Amino acid sequence: MNVPDLLEAWGNHLALARRRSPHTVRAYVATAARLLAALPPPHDWAALAALDVGDVRRQLADRRADGIGNVSAARELSAIKAFLGFARAQAGHPEAPPPRLRGPRIKKGLPRPITPDDAVNLAAAVDEDGAEPWIGARDRAVLLLLYGAGLRIAEALSLTAAALPLGDVLTVTGKGGRQRVVPILPIVKAAVEDYAAKVPYPLDRHAPLFRGVKGGPLAQAMIQRAVARARVVLGLPSTATPHALRHSFATHLLGAGADLRSLQELLGHASLSSTQIYTKVDAATLLDVYRTAHPRA
Repeated sequence: MNVPDLLEAWGNHLALARRRSPHTVRAYVATAARLLAALPPPHDWAALAALDVGDVRRQLADRRADGIGNVSAARELSAIKAFLGFARAQAGHPEAPPPRLRGPRIKKGLPRPITPDDAVNLAAAVDEDGAEPWIGARDRAVLLLLYGAGLRIAEALSLTAAALPLGDVLTVTGKGGRQRVVPILPIVKAAVEDYAAKVPYPLDRHAPLFRGVKGGPLAQAMIQRAVARARVVLGLPSTATPHALRHSFATHLLGAGADLRSLQELLGHASLSSTQIYTKVDAATLLDVYRTAHPRA
């Protein structure tokens, strides 16, 4: 096989067998391409299956020389290990142990939620800032789906017009193709209906619900830019991103008494450990309030 064939097989495995997101597929295929470019011929599954710790360490050292940080290096190592595991399976040696190499230690930061008022004000600000009324309505609807229903931005933008008209619940397809049902608040429903009434393009059932200026699928970067402009107007910190709205959804529900299992279902987390981080966020928020309000703090 040649390099393009190897990369095509790897990408198809990620997309079809593992059901990874397009973003993950692109990143993992790019990592595999860099690894193959650094290796001498032959480029085949058997040669890849024979790579050892030294080969992987050299590849990571080269990437470090390019200036990548700990988080990127950890992702690179994870992608390389996955690719070499696939190579071993293709070469007929799925039981062969992977190169044992520990990744860099990464200090996990807590998600930074914003207040309910700031979330609503952010949605209103992008509406007012829209170049056209339908664009402002579109951006507001997307942000309210993130904060009101806890969607990831990719999940919101992957919705098709078949979701219309919105009911009291919405079925969402998340990471790994996992589906979940989320409740839809009246304010979210009204925002999506307002956008649908204003968008100048036909909303065919199987077409994307949220459209770009020229009618194509809306790109995440457009929402990120709209939020970046709005947070400057509102005086919000740089941590007030679209994804922070999902964090805020989780944190505010937990603070209102939601249990972790229910929150896990609403967020679409495969593991409860991913949801448990919000207990730390809520505790951190309470501590900030205590330090600010307590007369002896």
